Amino acid sequence: MLKINIFNQYDHSLIPYRRTIRKVLKKAYHELGFRGKSIINVILLSNEDIQILNRDYRQKDVPTDVISFENDDSIEELGDIFISIEKAIEQATNYGHSFIRELGFLTVHGFLHCNGYDHLTEEDEKIMFKLQEDILEKCKITR
Repeated sequence: MLKINIFNQYDHSLIPYRRTIRKVLKKAYHELGFRGKSIINVILLSNEDIQILNRDYRQKDVPTDVISFENDDSIEELGDIFISIEKAIEQATNYGHSFIRELGFLTVHGFLHCNGYDHLTEEDEKIMFKLQEDILEKCKITR
C-alpha cells in the first residue's frame, strides 16, 4: 500500500490538489508493480520556492514546474516530488488543457523520476512519456 504525504506550502486549499495527486500516484504505483518502498512525499510550492531548489540543486536560477529527488537511503521512502502550483497553472493555460491535467502530468512525471525513469535520450523520453500518458489515461485525465 502506498502512503502519500502531501505538504501544501503554496496555499491552504487541498482540493483539487489532493484528490488528483492521490489518484495519479496510486495508479502509477500499481502500474509499476511495486511491492517494496511505500512512501512518497509531494510538496506543493510557489515559483519563488521552487526556484531556490532549482538553483541550489540543479544550478538553474529559474522557476521550474517539478523537481524530484529519489530516496536511495530509505527502505520505505520512494522520494520527494516538489511541484510549483504557479507553473502548473501557467502551463495548463499555455498548453490549452485543464489545471487538473497539468497537475496530474507533473505528479506522474515526478513519480517516474523518483523511480529511475528519465528523458535524457530520445529513446528514454519515448518510454517515460508513453508511460505517463498511459497512467493519465487510466486515471481518465485527458487533454
